[in-house]
Amino acid sequence: MRSIGEMARDSGLGVSALRFYDRAGVLVPAWVDPVSSYRWYGPEQCEEARLLTRLRRAGMPLPDIRLVLAGWSGADTDLVRKLLQAHLRRLELGLSDARSEFSAVRALLEGREKPMTSLRTAAVRLTVPAAELAAALDAVRFAAGTDPELPMLGGILFDIEGGALRVVATDRYRMAVAQARATGHDGAREQVIVPAPLADAMRALLSGEDGEDGGGPVRLSVDGDRVTLEAGDRQAAGQCLDHDFPDYRRLVRLPAGRRAVVDVPAFREALKTGPVRTSETPGPDGTPCDLSVLRPAADGTVTVCADGEEGGGGEEGDADRNHVAVNREFLLHALTAGARDRLVLEFGAPTAPLAIRRPDAEDTFSLLMPVRLDN
Repeated sequence: MRSIGEMARDSGLGVSALRFYDRAGVLVPAWVDPVSSYRWYGPEQCEEARLLTRLRRAGMPLPDIRLVLAGWSGADTDLVRKLLQAHLRRLELGLSDARSEFSAVRALLEGREKPMTSLRTAAVRLTVPAAELAAALDAVRFAAGTDPELPMLGGILFDIEGGALRVVATDRYRMAVAQARATGHDGAREQVIVPAPLADAMRALLSGEDGEDGGGPVRLSVDGDRVTLEAGDRQAAGQCLDHDFPDYRRLVRLPAGRRAVVDVPAFREALKTGPVRTSETPGPDGTPCDLSVLRPAADGTVTVCADGEEGGGGEEGDADRNHVAVNREFLLHALTAGARDRLVLEFGAPTAPLAIRRPDAEDTFSLLMPVRLDN
């Protein structure tokens, strides 16, 4: 017999995932200690756990997986084969439909006029307080993408307009926006995407030779596809990414929601030690992630819910309006990037992003996409 920890080690499934599949009736332990409630698994269940992992990676729904596992060790595998074939047909049909739609979208893209030369014809020069730019980069760096298929998200957007420099990063699952004051640029709005390594070099430059942030203003310049940051006699420079960044302003137009002010150290501890659920929707790395289910209350507090505690109302559907599930690791990153002892969490609908804002600077904030809970 294997304990749940040994089963997690041998099967590749996390402990929280094994608990989830137990509750879902997909992979039930061979024995549960009636006194300690510890789960114990039989030798044959390790193979079933590995099979379960493969089927979930292939996108098979849990009800079908339950039947596959039930028939896996039997003499008659006809049901298993039919379930696999049926799921493969669904995937092939879905892929065919997706190819048709993508072909139509590509045709629309190819039909649009695209300028052959850069719209940036004049050099841009501006001055930014070093400490403000350092704080802005710190607030957004965690959200930069790493997917090679989406290179335009692999950097940080520098959005220059009027007397402000906004920096933005997103990997689709989260977005972070921050702002620093800027002087010296009175022209049209300019945008450049600074590759993440160059942004990191700029951030190191802002720390100064003594390792401390601050100092006087620094100079940011953009000449064609080259961006340069100068601090005294030192500089960090490189090529901008030759891509278009998504229109982040459309993505941050959220209706007002329920707001809660949290004490960050206490809330962080509640997240780290509190209950988690395993997402059946793969995260950015293609594997399930740990979720924290949050429920805001009318008195401005937030509860990290345990299983079965998400409900909060009588009629069907009321419970879903009172909570939101987010990637726990992403939320912890956002709390760190918030760099305040108190932050504001803004909840909308369960399908709307969770906003994490600073009480004293609401133009610096993070958005986390919610994760659907599989019941």
